[in-house]
Amino acid sequence: MTYDQATISRLTAEALLEIEAVLFARGEPFTFTSGRKSPVYVDIRKVNSFPRVRSTLMDFAVATLQRDLGFERLDGVAGGETAGISYAALIADRLGLPMQYVRKEAKGFGRMAQIEGHLRDGARTLLVEDLQSEGSSKERFVKALRDAGAVVSDTFVIFHYGIFPESIATNERLGVKLHALATWWDVLAVAREKRIFDDSELDAVERFLRDPHGWRP
Repeated sequence: MTYDQATISRLTAEALLEIEAVLFARGEPFTFTSGRKSPVYVDIRKVNSFPRVRSTLMDFAVATLQRDLGFERLDGVAGGETAGISYAALIADRLGLPMQYVRKEAKGFGRMAQIEGHLRDGARTLLVEDLQSEGSSKERFVKALRDAGAVVSDTFVIFHYGIFPESIATNERLGVKLHALATWWDVLAVAREKRIFDDSELDAVERFLRDPHGWRP
């Protein structure tokens, strides 16, 4: 089945809102790993607990990758520790490809490995994570894969914040193309249309999305 990007983005946003993977702070703001404060948070890990949503989003992932990359452009799929591992396994299974996962740091015992699984030298490898906000984790994962001999030119996430210039700059610096199912703008559009939150909450969120660096709690 062929899906256009607009349909994929809309249905992904609807699914994330339905399972309450999209959270709006009504008191203290959320804190990212970078220390940034935010009135919004997306918990993509929650998708694993909803089999029908999970299956549908993985169908969308495969459709997106086949549309954007074709059918024989990948030799393997690698999941970023930890949230990307389950989605990498599901995508690899659907594409009939080997799967590895990448640690944030090499483990301090045994083989001292940072890449788990068999990785063939020169393998064209897709890096999978759950989401991308500012892109800070991507650099270490891409570097680890390339140091191990993989060719990494594409990455996939279910959700891309789509509001941080640093995210785009990181992808350009690394020479990778990002493929994503939905962004905050897709979620905001569906939330407004379906009136899932009141207008004042959505207006507050939009102020953050338009100026995340200038936003203050």
